[in-house]
Amino acid sequence: MINDLLADALTRIRNASLRKLDVTQLMHSKLVEAVLKVFQEKGYIESFNVIEEGNKKFIKVALKYDKNGNSVITEVKKISKPGRRVYKGCDEIKRFKNGYGTYVVSTSKGVLSNDEAHKLKVGGEVLVSIW
Repeated sequence: MINDLLADALTRIRNASLRKLDVTQLMHSKLVEAVLKVFQEKGYIESFNVIEEGNKKFIKVALKYDKNGNSVITEVKKISKPGRRVYKGCDEIKRFKNGYGTYVVSTSKGVLSNDEAHKLKVGGEVLVSIW
């Protein structure tokens, strides 16, 4: 049994992009789905689909590569972990990697990118950094 589905999903995405796979399969949770929506909006993945097989759900993620065949994702890292939660205010999360990277933040208004959280002036738990 996997306790942290988000960390497992990020590891599967990282490993699939290093192996230059087109598609990878993740275990489903609402949090993983919300993080993937932010990844898709920011252009780090092509698309994702939720697939139901019986009473289990999976997510198929189509990874994105540039014209040279290199992965668009350089690094993906879990910031807030079960043993150490990381919370930041709206002023602390406005930029990451001079605008090239993105924080994914769980706020009271849902799971948002750092740009959207700063516009809405909300802080929250910093889940993932990606660039």
